[in-house]
Amino acid sequence: MHLLKEITMQVTASPQIKEHCYHCGDECDTTPIYADEKAFCCTGCKSVYELLYANNLCTYYNLEDGEKPGVTVNEEEVDINKFSYLDEDVVLGQLLSFKDDSLHKVLFQIPGMHCSSCIWLLENLFKLDAGIIQSRVNFLRKEISISYNPAKTKLSAVVTLLHKIGYAPTLNLDNLSRKKKKKDYAIYIRLGLTGFCFGNIMLLSFPDYFSLADEVNREFGSFFGYLNILISLPVFLYGAPVFFKSAWQGLKQKHINLDVPISLGLLSLFLVSLYDIFTGHGPGFLDSFTGLVFFMLIGKYVQQRTYDALEFDRDYKSYFPISVTTLEKGVEKIISVKELVPGKRIRIRNQELVPADAILLSGQAFIDYSFVSGESVPVPKVAGEIIYAGGRQTGESIQLEVIKDVSQSYLTQLWNNDIFRKERGYASFGTYAHNVGKYFITVTLLIALGALIYWVPRDHDMAIKAFTSVLVIACPCALSLSTPFTLSNVLRIFGKHKFYLKNGEVAETLAKADTIVFDKTGTLTVSNQTDLNYHGEPLTTDQQAFVRSVLQHSTHPLSQRVYESLAGKIWPVVNYKELPGKGVEGEVNGVLVRVGSVAYAGTQHQTANRSNRETSVYVQIGENQPGYFVFGNHYRDGLADLIRELRKTKKLAVLSGDNDAEKSNLQLLFGEDAELHFNQSPADKLTYIENLKKQNRRVIMVGDGLNDAGALKMSDAGISVTDSVNGFSPGCDAILDSGSFTRLADFLRFSRRSLQVILFSFGVSFIYNIIGLSLAVMGKFSPVISAILMPISSISVVLAAIIGVRVVAWRMGLNRTAQPKSSKETKTVIA
Repeated sequence: MHLLKEITMQVTASPQIKEHCYHCGDECDTTPIYADEKAFCCTGCKSVYELLYANNLCTYYNLEDGEKPGVTVNEEEVDINKFSYLDEDVVLGQLLSFKDDSLHKVLFQIPGMHCSSCIWLLENLFKLDAGIIQSRVNFLRKEISISYNPAKTKLSAVVTLLHKIGYAPTLNLDNLSRKKKKKDYAIYIRLGLTGFCFGNIMLLSFPDYFSLADEVNREFGSFFGYLNILISLPVFLYGAPVFFKSAWQGLKQKHINLDVPISLGLLSLFLVSLYDIFTGHGPGFLDSFTGLVFFMLIGKYVQQRTYDALEFDRDYKSYFPISVTTLEKGVEKIISVKELVPGKRIRIRNQELVPADAILLSGQAFIDYSFVSGESVPVPKVAGEIIYAGGRQTGESIQLEVIKDVSQSYLTQLWNNDIFRKERGYASFGTYAHNVGKYFITVTLLIALGALIYWVPRDHDMAIKAFTSVLVIACPCALSLSTPFTLSNVLRIFGKHKFYLKNGEVAETLAKADTIVFDKTGTLTVSNQTDLNYHGEPLTTDQQAFVRSVLQHSTHPLSQRVYESLAGKIWPVVNYKELPGKGVEGEVNGVLVRVGSVAYAGTQHQTANRSNRETSVYVQIGENQPGYFVFGNHYRDGLADLIRELRKTKKLAVLSGDNDAEKSNLQLLFGEDAELHFNQSPADKLTYIENLKKQNRRVIMVGDGLNDAGALKMSDAGISVTDSVNGFSPGCDAILDSGSFTRLADFLRFSRRSLQVILFSFGVSFIYNIIGLSLAVMGKFSPVISAILMPISSISVVLAAIIGVRVVAWRMGLNRTAQPKSSKETKTVIA
């Protein structure tokens, strides 16, 4: 067994307590920068503090008790010219939501917004730029609406200001392409109208509640009854059709959804009420009718609010940048990506995305295609090779010549492929409420008809009374209300832990699933972190310094990672060379040092018993070849515990676009019964999910990139893992923040227990219905008493459901808001 030893722990200085940045709260890894006797981790944070201090905005630091609200700021100077393209009329016309001579309005997403101090500062932007008239924050959506005077400031200046204070807005191609959505106020109008009618009808029904109907009728006749009909008409014609239309659509598709029995109950309540009022048999049940519509609309409102808070159906445009640097006769110019045409020359810097298929002209390209293909290792490219859109450059800047429009690029064609547009080709197994509703309506109708048939030859009035009472009491209000109110609370609790579900039905799907399929790169692993292991003879302090001295001159991403892992001072290097595809070399103190491929610097290790698929960097010092560094995937902290928990109840599988270098590690982690598949294309992943569905498996797909989009759509529940819930995520059913990934087992268990709460509320409803229907059939209940008992029963069932969910959350420790996890640096060990 190799002796493990942390290279990064070799520190000669005595340990000391590190200071924390006054602005962002991060630990100062280097010597702190001081201003006004306050420590800052970098010049960026110091600059923001000085900007706020100069404008009397330091209240920003006092709003969060004991917490530092600031966001770590890029130390690079923000150049306003970088955003000059935003001031062009074409771009302005697509970004602005309102435009006239004295007022421009724009809406931006601010992923870095996280606390009340952020809201306070962002709503005081007018103090930092006199041209800004007003700024308003929507914290739930992490959006800011900014109004500014175009005569006093420009959009480029506004964006530059946001960058300077650490709240860079999301700027991507989707900002230009997306059609502005008009806010739908229909649900608010329906709620307000229905609530108004419900309250007034209840007020007019008080004489019936307190047995004063006879006295009132002597004075006013049927006036109150006719007035109630008039007030209830808007509810019948505008509020209730939401459920009528849904029921009719279900019946046209030969499917009985929950809205069918609900619609039947509502229609029965309204028609029987008209009959009673017009014939003088009674006051009807219009209070129950309007009340039921009102409470069910509240459930739909809660569901819509949850869905609107996040966007679950996004495309590649959300991932593309909004601008690109072009080269025209050697002069750089920043233009909108939409203006790119074949023949344009562009410059792509480190970590920038290639927006269109292009040919490499100059520079060393190391392209990370993990988002498109799942391959985690950067691919080296040489001049003349095609680099496809969606790849991210890692290393020095490169020059490219565009060969295809953005709309015709490989990435766009991949997204538009039919496999990503496939609808789920299976019959939904439905929700508890829908399944129960199928039988509920049948039983209700049989009981009502049975009561009618029994009483008609004996007592006509009793027949109508029994039939009406059965329909009123058995109206499936508990079924219709307990499910949405329970699941809306589930969604709220999940949201506190940064797990966002598209709707309540997704929670039921998660609870019933028996198979979970994981993507590897970016899902099980952390994309921007790597485990670096050294194999061979331990490097001395001088040898580490020699290697480090040579590597400091290389921009290759692997060279930089090895450089950061080593200790020692920097020596002068002479005769430095960098050979593309091979490695680097240079003389340090007269000793030739080579670092690179096995053929270039590690021939002595060519026969070593190791996988040739591993990403490795070899070291040669003089004639000696002491060893090599191996780059491995850095799996998420807590992953082993998560998999161990999931294996107890679920079938697990891994689909990766990467090679199988990690197969042994994953097999050990997931167990021998788990299926592991590598080198999987997007179509392969979708086909695998499809085959599982044909085996009647209920599948959850957990992924993060475009290569997972087809599988996410085909699965019963697709979960997209992301570092920013407002950043790109493919079309999915749920968005899971990467910081909460290892709590997935808890979330699934909470979903199952929440369904038990729904079953409990159904049990309460059934007990009520059994007792109520028995008495109604015997004619013991009058329709008025039935109408009063129905809303009381509904409210009690809803309260039981809500309280039940909160108790379950409390017992599982999910009642507390999730705490953000700090990111960890690259881990390096030497053997």
